[in-house]
Amino acid sequence: MEAQRTIYMDHSATTFVKPEVVDVMIPYFTKHFGNPSSLYGIARDSKKAIDVARVQTAKALGADPYEIYFTSGGSESDNWAIKGVALANRKRGNHIITTRIEHHAVLHTCQFLEKEGFDVTYLPVDQYGLVDPSELEKAITEKTILISIMYANNEIGTIEPIADLGAIARKHKVYFHTDAVQAVGNIPIDVKMQNIDLLSLSAHKFYGPKGVGALYIKKGVRIENLIHGGGQERRRRAGTENIAGIVGLGKAIEMATADIPGHNAKIRSMRDRLIKGVLDTIPNTRLNGHKEKRLPGNFNVSFEFIEGESMLLWLDDAGICASTGSACTSGSLEPSHVLLATGLPVEISHGSLRLTLGDANTDKDVDRVLDVLPKVVKKLRDMSPLYYKSGKEGGSNV
Repeated sequence: MEAQRTIYMDHSATTFVKPEVVDVMIPYFTKHFGNPSSLYGIARDSKKAIDVARVQTAKALGADPYEIYFTSGGSESDNWAIKGVALANRKRGNHIITTRIEHHAVLHTCQFLEKEGFDVTYLPVDQYGLVDPSELEKAITEKTILISIMYANNEIGTIEPIADLGAIARKHKVYFHTDAVQAVGNIPIDVKMQNIDLLSLSAHKFYGPKGVGALYIKKGVRIENLIHGGGQERRRRAGTENIAGIVGLGKAIEMATADIPGHNAKIRSMRDRLIKGVLDTIPNTRLNGHKEKRLPGNFNVSFEFIEGESMLLWLDDAGICASTGSACTSGSLEPSHVLLATGLPVEISHGSLRLTLGDANTDKDVDRVLDVLPKVVKKLRDMSPLYYKSGKEGGSNV
């Protein structure tokens, strides 16, 4: 009997590394292994490869190559952007603005800076997770030195009006950083046209390797180094370069941005069929995030009267990989801070499920999930006394 195919629908967590990316990386583990800081031939080969990747990354963002700095991933890039700007501009002011729905790499960095004497404003969002540009402008003071707002949310997929937010920051002469970890490869980006001063990205979100990312720093931005040591990355980021990883990032970002509209059309078609199928067949279900302004592969949904973790276990048993908006699996009893920020009640937030589609998926995968998920939800609700006490059997969806 043929084994059931594993269906991977957690592309927002990580993606597989594409074969073309692996192929360009392999020589830098074996043949071209020289330290780029050395002067002999194989070292120069490594340095040239990094230079090529820098050009590839810059082109994908509408930046100049000298504005790209390679890091270990999105979290380091976020930390460097926020701490670096804060420390370099402390004499000018101590106020930072961000939002309540940021990734923890941003939120925890801002909380750290609060302990160091910085003031942080956490902007609210509407029911769809959107930031109101007028609220941002009202929050700016004469002491504001940095605004950090994510490009697209990793949980609910909502895409923020980055160009408008960046224009407000530019108008008030405040540095603007965006965590674009979920956006790269899904949304066309032009840092200059969109008034972006700093941008974070991570290769493993667009079919590149884990453990490597980049930070775009616009020329002229005052920023302190985060990691001190040697003179790598033009004396801005110490540490021997992850050559193979950087080469992989360059190839992956080149491929991911080659035809964004065409790629999105395919992914969005599967996602929309998944959304419609779930909302049409499972009552008391709510779509989280903006209906149109969302990442092409993102589907975040809440089911009343059940727990997200229970769904994950049942889906995993059926060979379906997904994630939940609740933080219970990490040892916390609190549901997703993102869903709570959109005004979703705690009890409904606990029943959330995130399915994120990508290049590992096919139409048959969607068919399989649409067959399995309604059965899982029904079984869990059958075990929930709250469901029948509510009197909502066959209720409507939002």
